[in-house]
Amino acid sequence: MATKTTKYHWRAHTVLIAAVVVMIYPLVWLVGASFKPENQIFSTLDPIPWHFTIENYLGGWTATGTSFTVYLANSATIAVCVVIGNVVSCSLAAYAFARLDFAFRRLWFGLMLGTLMLPFQATMIPQYTIFYKLNWINTFLPLVVPQLLAFDSFFIFLMVQFIRGIPRQLDEAAAIDGAGHARIFFSVIFPLLRPALLTTAVLTFIWTFNDFLRQLVYLSDKSRYTVPLGLNSFIDRASGSSYGGMLAMSVVTLVPTVVVFLVCQKRLVDGVANTGIKG
Repeated sequence: MATKTTKYHWRAHTVLIAAVVVMIYPLVWLVGASFKPENQIFSTLDPIPWHFTIENYLGGWTATGTSFTVYLANSATIAVCVVIGNVVSCSLAAYAFARLDFAFRRLWFGLMLGTLMLPFQATMIPQYTIFYKLNWINTFLPLVVPQLLAFDSFFIFLMVQFIRGIPRQLDEAAAIDGAGHARIFFSVIFPLLRPALLTTAVLTFIWTFNDFLRQLVYLSDKSRYTVPLGLNSFIDRASGSSYGGMLAMSVVTLVPTVVVFLVCQKRLVDGVANTGIKG
């Protein structure tokens, strides 16, 4: 019996290790290839850069005619603004749905959840028309302002589930002391929302930093390009030949999101586990 169990564990570990290798190899190859000379990138599947060089990074940083620092700064600006907007507005909306009694609350909540099924492509033209009439095209406003108005239903739902798990006795005790809804939210609910807020902040940052289509629709000036648009324009300028710089800038693009995820990984998992499973 022990022998069979040992064989099972050995096979299971072998399969898992093979799966890990398959999933990680493209990333390892990307990093290794970014340090290879241009003519050796596709000459072998070996990810190790035997002829190490940083020319791809030095040349790729300004290969599009605009410093990659500009793209990083634009992406960081938009991501930080969107994170702040989502954390504040979605938490307020979630408190209203979870704690306040108002007309047709269930109906509005159902309609809000229904928007989760609408892809951006379905609302792209109406939104673009509105922002065009507001003269917001080619600015960061279409990418930031909606998030200040509780635009993301997923995070509202996430926080509603978390707030429902907070005992109402805390609200009632604060109300007995004379606290209104604003004070109850900021003094009682908001501090206890920390796991859900962190989850919202991390996911919002990663999704916004890596967003391509929405930024492609609204931004046309290269000085306002974000990292995904910068990589896209890099490919256009390279015309399919200068892959070294493109791969190097792809590695640079991965760094912020990977760092944020690794730093917040434990709390992120805890936040997800403590939110989506409550009824």
